[in-house]
Amino acid sequence: MNGAREISSTGEVAANLRGQVSWALFEFARSPYVSLVFVFVFAPYFATTVVGDPVRGQGLWGLANTLVGIFIGIVAPILGAISDRMGRRKTWIAGIVAIMVPCCFALWFAMPGAVGGLPVPAIMVLVAALLACFMFSEMFHNAMLPSLAAADRIGRLSGMGISIGNGGTLLALIIMLFGVALPASGLVDWAFLPERPLFGLDPETHEHNRIAGPIAGLWLTIFIIPMLLWTPDRPSTGVSLKQAVGEGLGKVWVTIKRVRQVRNVGLYLLARMFYNDGKVAILAYSGIYAVGTFKWELVEILIFAIVLAPFSISGGLVGGWLDDKFGSKRAILITIGGTCIGMLGAVSCNPTGLFFFIPYDAAVAGPIWGLPYFQTLPEIIYIIMFMLLAATITAAFASSRSMMARISPVSNMNQFFGLYALSGTATAFLGHGTVTFFTAVFDSQAIGFASVIILLAAGLVLMHWVREERADEIE
Repeated sequence: MNGAREISSTGEVAANLRGQVSWALFEFARSPYVSLVFVFVFAPYFATTVVGDPVRGQGLWGLANTLVGIFIGIVAPILGAISDRMGRRKTWIAGIVAIMVPCCFALWFAMPGAVGGLPVPAIMVLVAALLACFMFSEMFHNAMLPSLAAADRIGRLSGMGISIGNGGTLLALIIMLFGVALPASGLVDWAFLPERPLFGLDPETHEHNRIAGPIAGLWLTIFIIPMLLWTPDRPSTGVSLKQAVGEGLGKVWVTIKRVRQVRNVGLYLLARMFYNDGKVAILAYSGIYAVGTFKWELVEILIFAIVLAPFSISGGLVGGWLDDKFGSKRAILITIGGTCIGMLGAVSCNPTGLFFFIPYDAAVAGPIWGLPYFQTLPEIIYIIMFMLLAATITAAFASSRSMMARISPVSNMNQFFGLYALSGTATAFLGHGTVTFFTAVFDSQAIGFASVIILLAAGLVLMHWVREERADEIE
C-alpha cells in the first residue's frame, strides 16, 4: 500500500505507507474508550453499582447518550462545514482528544453508590462529553480518508483502520480480563494469573471497574502521536474562525437549498441510517441477550468479546478487499445479507433448543468440556454465529465509510462526513426502540433481539437505488 507517488481520490498526492498506517492507528487509540468505557466495563458498573439500580442506571445512561445524539445531529454538519473552510483537520482532532483524556481520567472518581466521589449528574456530563468528542473525532478522522489514498485503495485503507482498531479492542480486553477481572473474581486458580488485580487495584472499592477510564485516557494519549506526526493534513486556508463560521453556516444553507443535487448521497445516508442502527443494536444487545438467555457473568462477557475480536479484525480486512474488488455498494449489500443470516442463527438457540426446532437438554447432554465457561452446545453455536456477525458488521462499517468517501463532493468532505455522523447517531433510538417494542409485544427476548433484521432489510432495499458515483460540487 505504498501511496508515495499516487494521486488520492480527491486529486492530491496520496500519503505514503507510514502516513496511512498512522492514520489507521488512530482507530487503535480510540478503541479502548468504546470497549472499556462505553460497552463492557464502565457502562454496567455505572448502572448497577454507581447508581445502584440497574433499571434506573440503564435509563440514565440512555438519557445521556440520547441527548448527545440530538446535539451531534445539530452540530456535526455545521462543524464539518466550518472545518472545510479552515482546511486543517488534525488540529480539531488534537483539541477533541485534549478534552477526552481528562474526562476519561475523571471517571476514576465515579465511586460505588456515588458516595465520596463525583455525583451522578457530573458522571453523566462526563459520559455525554466523551461520546460527543468521540463522534466528532470520528467525523474529522473519516474526512481525512479520501485525501490519503488512491480511489482503488480507499476500501483497503478504511478496512485496515477498522481492523487495527479492533486489534486495540482485543488487546485492551485481554489486559482487563487476565490482569483485572479474573484475579478479582477469584473463581479460577490458574498459575499464570496474578494473585491480585494489576496495579494493586482493590475490588472492594471497585477500582478494577473504575480503572477503565484512566486506561482509555492513557491509551488515547500515547497512540494518537503517530497520526499527529506522520499523517499529512490539508494545508490551512488562512480563513479566520469568525469568517469560517459565517461561510460554513452559509454552505450548510446552500446544501439544504440544493438538496436535489445531492439526493443520491441523501438516499445513501437514509439507507445507512437503517442498517447502521440495526448493526449497532446487535452489538449493544449481544451481551444483554446472552446474560438474559444463558446467564453469563462479566468474565464470560469479556471472554466472549475477546473471542469475537479476531473476527472483527479480519472483517475489516475482508471488507476492505470486497470494497476495492466489487465496489462499496456491493460490499455493503453482501455484508448486510451476511448479518441477517448470522442474526437468525444467533436467536435460533437457547438453553432448551437449537435452530428453533431441535430440542436440547443440557442435563442429558452434559458439559462439552471441563472449563467453567460455555459448557452447553447452544452457547457455542451462539458464539459461532456472532463470529459471522462480528466479521460482517465490521466489514459493513469499513465499506460504509468508503462509500461516503467515494460519493461526497470533494470540497465539502467534512460537511458531508458531519451528515454521515448525523445519520449514525441522530436516529440511534431506532434500534433500541425496535428491540424494546417487539420484546414487549411478544414478551420474548429472542423476538425482540431478532427484530433488528427489519432495520437491516430496510437498509438493504434502499441501497439498491443508491448509485456509486461522486456528487457534483456545491457552489
